[in-house]
Amino acid sequence: MDLIWLVLGYLAGSCPTGYLAAKLVRGEDIRRHGSGNIGATNVGRLMGKPWAIAVAILDMAKGGLVVGTAWAIGVRDPWILSLAGAAGVLGHNYPLWLGFKGGKGVATTFGVLFFLDWFNPWPALLGGAIWYGVMKATRYVSVASLVSLFSAAGLFFLFRAPAPYGITALALALLSTWRHRANLARLAAGTESRVGGGRP
Repeated sequence: MDLIWLVLGYLAGSCPTGYLAAKLVRGEDIRRHGSGNIGATNVGRLMGKPWAIAVAILDMAKGGLVVGTAWAIGVRDPWILSLAGAAGVLGHNYPLWLGFKGGKGVATTFGVLFFLDWFNPWPALLGGAIWYGVMKATRYVSVASLVSLFSAAGLFFLFRAPAPYGITALALALLSTWRHRANLARLAAGTESRVGGGRP
């Protein structure tokens, strides 16, 4: 029974919301535009900010869907909830339907972190606030994403959440770092694009 939550988490996470939005609304393959990523940032490049926000919300929702459902029917084992959420992020990053080539998992991770502990949403909420602040200050989405994810992981430990939640948050931050490796290389080279255009 426990394995079912992991399978459901992966399948929910693997729903390629950004890809579907671009295909259904514009008839375009989002992977052929911008960075080639199926996430909200690249959707925004093709379709505008409202669609980027919509896709980000959907990506967060699909990340939290299975975790929230498990909570609702009485699952309380922190490891089962954590692994189901992590499976959702893996589904987004490596979706079955797109040849296992997906997004970077930032929004989906925040959806998972928010639903892991319904009575302690502060790590996810404060992490989101940190994302906004860093993005406004630097105009680098990649920097804001990684700083906020590691901050959220630290906040799980600071707020004394069950250890599996903090461990999972840290593991997902590390996974996102790996998924951002091309961005990090561009940052090091001074060629990473900023929100609103332009480079250093």
